[in-house]
Amino acid sequence: MAERELRAANLRAELGAFERRYLHEVGMRYAQLDELKAQIAERAASGQPGADRAQQAAREARARADETKSAAQEEENAPAPKSFKASPEMKRLYREVAKRIHPDLTSDRDERARRQLLMAEANKAYEGGDESQLNKILNAYEASPETVQGEGPGAELIRVIRRISQVRGRIAEIEAEAEELLRSDLYQLKSRLEEAERHGRDVLKEMVDKVEQQIAQAKSRLESKQDAPAMLQGRLEAR
Repeated sequence: MAERELRAANLRAELGAFERRYLHEVGMRYAQLDELKAQIAERAASGQPGADRAQQAAREARARADETKSAAQEEENAPAPKSFKASPEMKRLYREVAKRIHPDLTSDRDERARRQLLMAEANKAYEGGDESQLNKILNAYEASPETVQGEGPGAELIRVIRRISQVRGRIAEIEAEAEELLRSDLYQLKSRLEEAERHGRDVLKEMVDKVEQQIAQAKSRLESKQDAPAMLQGRLEAR
């Protein structure tokens, strides 16, 4: 179970780091492009006040721009994302935490709730690459009075049987979660980019370059729409 928890934690952390990198490098540019498209649609609609399709297109473009802008603003003030790569020591610590603290290793309701909180803290520390915090969580648990137990063999046998059942159930949950992550669009995109990188292509940079070309084209269109009324007025005055 500890190995499967580690695999799932790695997968979550790697996908999270990739998503932040994608949003930081590509998503913010898409927000800029969507804003320009919204301005173009709104300018076109302003010249056709009676055209329902133009008005609807402008509203949809603005809604899309506001949505991507909201997502981009969350990334704007965040530090530049880094790729996730856990050290062997981090992996060892996480395994130890999962072996000792995992909530499915106890039948006591209160202890299970306490362990769930600790495991959530451990997952957060692992995904953040915080080795000292993982050590702190493990050491604090090992020193807690709840780890000291002493009862008869009959009760212990029942607890072990129940733990085995709980662990089997948790393993099935982890496998289902991992399969869902592996089937996700984000994982498929990450896999394609990594495969391309192995062949010497930086697909993420190619995506950025493509979006920047679209931004330049959108700016040109917007500028031409801004100049059109002035040109028309100049022609009328010349007549």
